[in-house]
Amino acid sequence: MYALVDCNNFYASCERVFNPALNGRPVVVLSNNDGCVIARSNEAKALGIEMGTPEFKCRSILKRHHVAVFSSNYPLYGDMSSRVMTTLAAFTPSIEVYSIDESFLDLSGFSRFNLAQYGQKIRTTVGRYTGIPVGIGIAPTKTLAKVANRFAKKYPGFHGVCILREDEKIRKALRMTDIGDIWGIGRQWRQLLQAAGIRTAADFVSVSPQWVRRHMHVTGARIQAELKGQSCLFLEEVQQPKKSICTSRTFGQNIDTEEELQQAVASFAARCAYKLRKEGSAASVLSVFAGTGPFAAPQERFWATRTVSLPVAANDAITLARAAESLLGSVYRPGIVYRKAGVLVSGLTQASGAGRKELALFSNEDMVPDEARAKLMRAVDTINERYGRETVHLAAEHAQAWKPKQECLSPRYTTQWSDIIKVRL
Repeated sequence: MYALVDCNNFYASCERVFNPALNGRPVVVLSNNDGCVIARSNEAKALGIEMGTPEFKCRSILKRHHVAVFSSNYPLYGDMSSRVMTTLAAFTPSIEVYSIDESFLDLSGFSRFNLAQYGQKIRTTVGRYTGIPVGIGIAPTKTLAKVANRFAKKYPGFHGVCILREDEKIRKALRMTDIGDIWGIGRQWRQLLQAAGIRTAADFVSVSPQWVRRHMHVTGARIQAELKGQSCLFLEEVQQPKKSICTSRTFGQNIDTEEELQQAVASFAARCAYKLRKEGSAASVLSVFAGTGPFAAPQERFWATRTVSLPVAANDAITLARAAESLLGSVYRPGIVYRKAGVLVSGLTQASGAGRKELALFSNEDMVPDEARAKLMRAVDTINERYGRETVHLAAEHAQAWKPKQECLSPRYTTQWSDIIKVRL
């Protein structure tokens, strides 16, 4: 048996944890640059606010119904996610963190437990320890657990925990599940299946396995087998190494000078370097891209990408920022109004460690020794993790003109000392 634990309206719930006055009030969270709605409380959903709606299109509804609007506060959401996952890990010997607000728990050795009561215990504990409400779906396969989770969140009678174990209950749930709501069925497959008269999960299960394999290959065959109760997808307890890492932003305002663009690119390169160090990886290829916004006039649109191979795989901010700066001259064009840029690192390898060192084919006597640069980066990471991100940074990152617009940003209650809640007795 697997349990899928999914945080309810996660971003909106995080905002409510530290502001109880928001309970019962509609809440929405906006995407980068306060562009579109990416999270809604149940009250906001009841107002008809759709996911992905641009903020300017629903502004009148937001004002009329006094909806609480927040900019994305990713440091807060990431920390709250970590607290939820740490709490869940105490309830199972094996856990797969699937996304920032979802995780699979292995309950295969819990036959002596009353799973309904155990699920309620998980919900109560997570709520008490973190303040985040969760829904739990329990079933013999991960795909069926996804189906169960939808029922747990959709129908109040389940009290947040739905168990699909008996064949009749599974068949009934599949009859009530739209084909497009099945985990792994995307838009194109949904159109294919609907054209073939397959409307529900039950219809999909009854289709010939040969037809599914012919039209949907191995992935579709696995989804069908999972819906039939045959477990094909196992827990991924160890996160697979990333093949590439990208940091990009849509700017809060237009940028038309090379200096401002260089400062943004340097910040993105430094952020990529930090992610590499957290992964224990180093990059041997770096790309820089920049361009105008999607609403620029056709004759003014511009997009450029340049790539360079590094002589030695690196994960320190100085090396990557210098490499990015070397590409900027061929990316920047005077007179172009830039709205977005980013840095992509690829060709990832395991970072050099004790007893292992990568050498350049053509050595440079002026190169800083690897260990000295590594010690510097460790010191920077230690300071920033203790006192807040960007406490220490490259001088090239300094400008703020390119920062995304966040006019409704809440405090970083759990990751910034200056934002911690103060209680007066």
